[in-house]
Amino acid sequence: MIPETEEDLAEAIRAASGNLRIQGGGTRDIGQSITGEVLSTAGLAGVTLYEPGALTLVAKAGTALAEIEALLAREGQRLPFEPMDHRGLLGTSGTPTIGGVVAANVSGPRRIQVGAARDFTLGVRFVDGTGAVLKNGGRVMKNVTGYDLVKLMAGSWGTLGVMSEVSLKVGAIPETEATLIAHGLDVSQAVAALSAALGSPFDISGAGHLDGAASGGESETRIRIEGLAGSVAYRIERLREGICAGWELVEGAMSAALWQELRDVTPFHNKPGHVWRYSVKPSDAPALTGWIARERPGAEFVLDWGGGLVWALVEAGAELRPNALVLGENHISGHATLVRADEKSRAELSIFEPLARIEARITEGLFQKFDPRRILNHQRMGL
Repeated sequence: MIPETEEDLAEAIRAASGNLRIQGGGTRDIGQSITGEVLSTAGLAGVTLYEPGALTLVAKAGTALAEIEALLAREGQRLPFEPMDHRGLLGTSGTPTIGGVVAANVSGPRRIQVGAARDFTLGVRFVDGTGAVLKNGGRVMKNVTGYDLVKLMAGSWGTLGVMSEVSLKVGAIPETEATLIAHGLDVSQAVAALSAALGSPFDISGAGHLDGAASGGESETRIRIEGLAGSVAYRIERLREGICAGWELVEGAMSAALWQELRDVTPFHNKPGHVWRYSVKPSDAPALTGWIARERPGAEFVLDWGGGLVWALVEAGAELRPNALVLGENHISGHATLVRADEKSRAELSIFEPLARIEARITEGLFQKFDPRRILNHQRMGL
């Protein structure tokens, strides 16, 4: 089903007699397989409002992300949260949509500076599992009364409702950017350097690391600076006098290409194996990658957000979630997602982080409120 209006979408959900597989552009096939009829938002497309002076954009959920980025670029603007394109990593096709970006809370390297997709989502319209049309938020930041459904829907993966429209805050494209690169650091050294840079007054907009296997040679530790040309030059100079002494400088389009590579985890494209995504404290990244390397010799790593986001490419196998038992005193808090795996593993393993008891009770209450028939994407989350 491909409804072309919000009314058609609501009617399709009300009339459903079984599970629905909610889909935007079909590019983020993450989670357990879903049985049921596909309900696509591709027919709900188009930008309905764009006010460059107010840094505000409203678009239907099925609008192609590329269309939005092109429209913004013509006005010297962009989506500040730098959404990832999963197609290369997952081997999918299709067209990423803005509704899919918000539904999965897809955010890139710039998250450490400006925040995630949910932080730039001002409002949403969606249809819940009963077929009711709901609206929350609007076109300005301070507009929420009652429960903040905008934050709830961002990252809900279509389990609570099907978005029909989103309102977003956008930002200006900076005059220039530059990247400093160090070669040959191990994970501990890299995280220490990235943490020092992020703790400096120089407004870092990207802090990542590729180990030697991922970079195809020596490891690469990267720090990005963006802004007015004079400001970027000053901050780069200050960093190279201290934290980043001896680091290589890359500017302009070459710098942008490096961060697109890290954003889309390009080193793992077309390589066999499972891909795990870990969100942890940056200081835990060395212990985490060390444990994974012991469990899966030959593992490759890409780090983002100063070490707070760890991508691991490993041989297919059992669940790879750290816990107090395997790490002893080095207990790691955070969560893990099995982003890419074979069908057998997707069916047998927990794709998303298992919920604690209180979280499970809250989640069950939300399902009862928004989708009492359980016809939306709960199978994807294993719930």
